[in-house]
Amino acid sequence: MDLELLTQRARVFRQIRAFFDKRRYLEVDTPLLAPDLIPETCLEVFETTYLAPAGSKSRKNQPYWLIPSPEIWMKKLIAGHRVSLYQICKCFRNGESLGRLHSPEFTMLEYYTMDADYEDSLGITEALFETLLGDPELFSGGMAEPDSFRELRPPFTRITVGEAFSRWAGFELYEAVRQGTLEKEARKLGLDPPRDLEEGALYDLIFIHRVEPALPRDRPVVLLDYPAFVPCLAQKKANAAGNAVERWELYVRGIELANCYSEEGESETVRRYFEREGALKRRNALVPHRVDGEYWKTFLPQGETGTPFPRCSGVAMGLDRLIMALAGKSTINGVLPFPME
Repeated sequence: MDLELLTQRARVFRQIRAFFDKRRYLEVDTPLLAPDLIPETCLEVFETTYLAPAGSKSRKNQPYWLIPSPEIWMKKLIAGHRVSLYQICKCFRNGESLGRLHSPEFTMLEYYTMDADYEDSLGITEALFETLLGDPELFSGGMAEPDSFRELRPPFTRITVGEAFSRWAGFELYEAVRQGTLEKEARKLGLDPPRDLEEGALYDLIFIHRVEPALPRDRPVVLLDYPAFVPCLAQKKANAAGNAVERWELYVRGIELANCYSEEGESETVRRYFEREGALKRRNALVPHRVDGEYWKTFLPQGETGTPFPRCSGVAMGLDRLIMALAGKSTINGVLPFPME
């Protein structure tokens, strides 16, 4: 990376910090090594080991895992302090391709807003984009000219996942799930799934190969209201017949950039998620990791007043991809100071 673009990368970070500082979010700095992680069957992690000093009687060698997201730490801070938080940090995901859109080590922006839901987070994210795109100094060097950013500018186009399947896959998602015809629909689209594939995997297959590639590229697109059968720690959407959760993902130029939930704060729901996903992780993970069986207690009422886990919404955004878009690059390797390839 040349010095000009490196300087502009640093300016993006400063602008993001100024944006959240002005809104009285607390910047936090949490560990990159964790003794346990949230079980997520869609990704693999990196494992390392703490080596106890020779002859130590009080400590033993202990496995640790590099975090794929700071979520596990940030929610503990939220439970204890009930304050809006943000963090810019390195995250790590194993088993992914190197190159245009992925790097095993990447930079994440994660922010949690108190007394907010996913719609509030969408407004905050649009305001962040307006701030970045309104900075004339950002475009004085290696970044593209601001007039070229029509496809990044708010307001974002909002499309529900159900509407996206109707428009670009040609069928009603929830009706197909109800009737058990997702496999049939996949085959009608020219896909060839294995027999008896479960509905979540069929959904992913159709989404990745037919829906995602068809998303508009001339403006930012937010996909709203993900199906409830795709496991995540987002709240169920009210008045949605129980078939969707309050989650969105932001796409810029057809590339996934951010993921948001109205955060699930009910302890029993979190416990069941950890038990179910933890069992799948132990069975299927290439790199198994420890799951804290007591993590759900983070969401129990805290302190003498018995204060529940606060209503909040969190967003995770890939900053390397954001900078790639701002710089008009076609690959994140062009904006990483030291790409792995």
